[in-house]
Amino acid sequence: MLDLARELRRWLAEGRDFAVATVVSVGGSAPRRPGAALAVDGAGTAIGSVSGGCVEGAVYELCGQALQDGRAVRARFGYSDEDAFAVGLTCGGVIEVLVTPVTAAAPDREVLSAALSAAAEGGRAALARIVDGPSDLLGRALLVRSDASYGGTLGGRPESARTAADLAHAFLEAGRTGTFALECTDGDAGEGPLTFFVESLVPPPRMIVFGAIDFASALVRTGKFLGYHVTLCDARPVFATRARFPEADEVVVDWPHRYLRRTETDRRTVLCVLTHDAKFDVPLLKEALRLPVAYVGAMGSRRTHEDRERRLREVGVTERELARLRSPIGLDLGARTPEETALSIAAEIIATREGGTGVPLTGARTPIHRDRRPTAA
Repeated sequence: MLDLARELRRWLAEGRDFAVATVVSVGGSAPRRPGAALAVDGAGTAIGSVSGGCVEGAVYELCGQALQDGRAVRARFGYSDEDAFAVGLTCGGVIEVLVTPVTAAAPDREVLSAALSAAAEGGRAALARIVDGPSDLLGRALLVRSDASYGGTLGGRPESARTAADLAHAFLEAGRTGTFALECTDGDAGEGPLTFFVESLVPPPRMIVFGAIDFASALVRTGKFLGYHVTLCDARPVFATRARFPEADEVVVDWPHRYLRRTETDRRTVLCVLTHDAKFDVPLLKEALRLPVAYVGAMGSRRTHEDRERRLREVGVTERELARLRSPIGLDLGARTPEETALSIAAEIIATREGGTGVPLTGARTPIHRDRRPTAA
């Protein structure tokens, strides 16, 4: 739902009633991930997608029904070999969808409105909604902020709301979208276990590219295409210029290791070292390999790599730390041009993030779609 925030916020401002269908669980080769959404307003206007086309019609009808009766509903769609014409996913996957009406009478309209505003304005928050539990609680929501404060009541269940907010805040801190379960802790008001789906609103992950070379220009463009906030850093002011890297979010002139010490990174950050110059590489990689980031890669020939490893050992980098280094950087695609090389680096970053093998899918028995690793980018 939060991916549609700007348009849905406009619908709210115009006083429109609408229903939102959100993918809350996937299995097998499902086409969309949890969080994908389709919204339908009272006039039948639709935006978004939950399946890339396979079950859109059926979900559209569910949204219309939710608008009529004012009740949230959860539905499951999969593939049936017994009835090839049944509504389902031809890819063989399974998705579960939560359909929530957002009307003037909806109990959590203000919470959802605040979540959409936060998403539209680039805020940091988590929206937690009940996707399994008593029917009167289905779709009830909490908006959890970065300071762990929250809005929403879960229908007068304050103890459960506080516990759920704490758990959702942990998802927010990790930048995760997913589900968790808890038992109601509100005495007679509680009616067994609740399952929550959490969508985390976090800034884009960072890609920091070190080395203002032609390969870096291509990688900056690729990083932006993949949704990263991209910084280009080089100690040489004549090369690290906005004119040479117009697509970068930031162009920093500083010694790479010094910049890395003072800038903010997290477990989603990727670091790409393209300088292949020992006076820059060694102090930079010594810092980088000790940070809890998602990826550290360094460009260079195999001879450069061997010399680089020797120098890193000499300055105290351990074998365990060296094992984190992706060098020579990228997957073996036969790349030669800067653009091809950027593609090979991006492919390795994605494979590392998602647990992919990098082998051709043709003839392979590995799953096409995987569950995302909890701490990845």
